[in-house]
Amino acid sequence: MTKLNVYVVRHGQTYYNIYNKLQGWSNSPLTDKGIQDAQAAGQKLAETTFAAAYCSDTTRAEQTAKMILAANHAGAPETPIVAPYFREEFYGYFEGTNMDEAWYMAGAPHGLATFKQIVEKYSIGKAKDLLKAADPFHDAEDNAEYWQRLDQGFALIRSNDQLKDGDNVLLISHGNTVLSMMEKFGQGKYDLTVRPQNGSVTKLIVTADDVTVDYYNRK
Repeated sequence: MTKLNVYVVRHGQTYYNIYNKLQGWSNSPLTDKGIQDAQAAGQKLAETTFAAAYCSDTTRAEQTAKMILAANHAGAPETPIVAPYFREEFYGYFEGTNMDEAWYMAGAPHGLATFKQIVEKYSIGKAKDLLKAADPFHDAEDNAEYWQRLDQGFALIRSNDQLKDGDNVLLISHGNTVLSMMEKFGQGKYDLTVRPQNGSVTKLIVTADDVTVDYYNRK
């Protein structure tokens, strides 16, 4: 493997997205709009040939992946490879909590009231650390734990010996995960206070020892 084009799609809108709740390892169904998000992403990528497809093992990601693959005309696997490595950040005690309340509890001890303020002063990685510190059970993933898991996902893709130089790979993941990728690989080019849209496409160039961003958050 020399270079892979990895098309990362954020899953379609869910009810927790509407209700402004943190949704990491927990899950809520796709809304009607969420189904439309997945179908629109499928139409956008219908003429792209995919040598492999991966997704998080959450229902919302699997459903999105299957709809995109079903819409493909150029050639793609029938089903994705499902792996927990591509899950969203685990929010621990704060799973299902109103996002504004959860980030206030994480940031308030440091004089920061919102996720945006935390990211502007520190980083998305630091936001993970602060949320774990605020979790009374300390079950939420901190940044090191999160990346140890996600890096296993990239290793899984790289280890696929069926992939050749220049192949396209589909990956269905999550909003904060896409943001985290942009922070780590985006070279400071992107506004990390704005979440990627449901059903949006972000393109990564993955080599044996590097990841770069071709584009981010396209609908």
